[in-house]
Amino acid sequence: MFASHISLAEKYDYLAPKFRQAYEFLRRGDLADLSARVTKLAEDITVQLKEYDTKPPEDVRFETHDKMFDIQFMVSGEELFGLVPRDGLKETAPYDAEKDITFYQDPPRYGSVLLKAGDFIVVSPDDAHKPACMTEKPAPVKKIVVKVRV
Repeated sequence: MFASHISLAEKYDYLAPKFRQAYEFLRRGDLADLSARVTKLAEDITVQLKEYDTKPPEDVRFETHDKMFDIQFMVSGEELFGLVPRDGLKETAPYDAEKDITFYQDPPRYGSVLLKAGDFIVVSPDDAHKPACMTEKPAPVKKIVVKVRV
């Protein structure tokens, strides 16, 4: 699934070679067995393994990244993944250049996508996202986050 505003339709090429390399990595059959927390796949592509318990949505903040796309792939578990355009959001923490992240207040309305094992979502620097939200109750998740440089 790719979702965006039509004004951004030609801004990003989600089938560029660096994205195709990330997708190919996610097709591996051994993702459930990965133990390395961070792996450099290529010059502009980093793979992060994340394991956590989902949280109530009010305990999770929206975030954006200026230098990287996120490809978030669910290895196991499920979560609600909040999405909203970045424009107009109120910052709760200024941009941290070292971590490439800005945090925001929840807007009055936003959408969510249910991600289950095998699902992925690609978010651009123009997308604010709120990962790790629980469905009915907190539950364990294993996820691969592929960071692709803009």
